[in-house]
Amino acid sequence: MKPLLIGADALASEAIWERLYAAFRDHGQKGLPVQALSGIDIALWDLRGKHFGAPAHRLMGGPVQAEVQAYATGLYRREAGEPREYLAGEAAGYVEEGFTAMKLKVGFGIAEDAEVARAVRAAIGPDVALMIDANHAYDATRAIRLGRQIAEVDIGWFEEPVPPEDLAGYADVRAQQPIPVAGGECEFTRFGFRELLVRRVVDVIQPDTCAAGGLSECVKIAAMANAHGVRYVPHVWGTGVALAAALQLLAVVPHNPPCLHPEPPLLEFDRTENPIRQAILAEPIEHERGMVRIPDGPGLGIEVDRAAVERFEAT
Repeated sequence: MKPLLIGADALASEAIWERLYAAFRDHGQKGLPVQALSGIDIALWDLRGKHFGAPAHRLMGGPVQAEVQAYATGLYRREAGEPREYLAGEAAGYVEEGFTAMKLKVGFGIAEDAEVARAVRAAIGPDVALMIDANHAYDATRAIRLGRQIAEVDIGWFEEPVPPEDLAGYADVRAQQPIPVAGGECEFTRFGFRELLVRRVVDVIQPDTCAAGGLSECVKIAAMANAHGVRYVPHVWGTGVALAAALQLLAVVPHNPPCLHPEPPLLEFDRTENPIRQAILAEPIEHERGMVRIPDGPGLGIEVDRAAVERFEAT
């Protein structure tokens, strides 16, 4: 993509997006080419914000909100120990930190998943939101069985119950068990998400801002979701740059779906050990009792610690 960028107007991110997407359309409608385009688009929004001395969300028409509720992502299996015990303890720790929502990894067999979900619910009490994420570990039949078994412990959403290609399976899971269905971290651009929304196979869509097309594209996807009455909760994974980009987007995402009492957006806040995530930021993004302020500095509102990046460079 580099030759197509040299000499281009860096402030014309829409024109650049369309040009790059069109240039790679024949072999790049999804996957790595769109992920690369996402990185370029996010960098251009950071540049534009620094050029005008304003946060990206201000240039996108925001903020709709200045802070956002975070849910803790963690609760992974370990190599040793009893999952019901160590996951319940970890979950209780998130409650002590102030989180009012968290997500549990499932996909280890229906019986074990059900036992662990019940143990975590017992540890956190009835007032903390609990979601589950199977990372497409099941087929529709088994996902439906699991959903029916654990719906009684009040699960907020069932994320990626089946492989992302199986939209018919998504529809079956959504129709045949009571937990709302979420997905989309493996989908790309407004064209891919159009199918999920038109076919109404999910209740919550989860584009990854760093993969689905960048800020320019994800704000369009968010508008589409709002028009279809589907909640938009971005998938967030990786470094602090990904977290900052998601926050700039969440500053302009309307509460959805449009109704008298809409749901405010949520931020996925990874709590697993990752030395790179916060270290590469001059000022790490932290939560306070489960709430995260949206950075209001120029661009993404962050500064990258170049020395830290060099320390993590692979040679």
